[in-house]
Amino acid sequence: MRKFLVVLDDSRECLNALRFAAMRAANSGAGVAVLSVIPPDEFNHWIGVGDIMREEARERIEAHFEVFAKWMRDKQNVDPELVIREGEAVTEIMAQINDDPEIGVLVLGAGTSNKGPGPLVTQLSRNAGSLPIPITIVPGDLSKERLEAIT
Repeated sequence: MRKFLVVLDDSRECLNALRFAAMRAANSGAGVAVLSVIPPDEFNHWIGVGDIMREEARERIEAHFEVFAKWMRDKQNVDPELVIREGEAVTEIMAQINDDPEIGVLVLGAGTSNKGPGPLVTQLSRNAGSLPIPITIVPGDLSKERLEAIT
């Protein structure tokens, strides 16, 4: 089964990317893989403290994911999978794409601030020509109704 890979982070634009991926998956019989990356610099403490912080980060991600997973299951009839990786975001996104041959499209949300679309969109779009799959960039300010219309 083909899957849409979408990144779950603390950005506002990730909401539209999650919605888009779920709606497209529902309309095309695909799946959704939700990737959250824990940056390595969060654990540069003593080993015991780092382990506790890592576990707290995972619990926070799982709770955040479950809110969206429930919506995907209830409203879109899509049962997403959660993948948590540790490292640099772009490196881990590429590793996940390479590790899971069912991933067919990477879905990213674009920020709406005057600072640009966001670091992931900026970094990954620079290398878009050499990526093994297409990227879909979802504008962060699209309404739910517009998302439904285009998916």
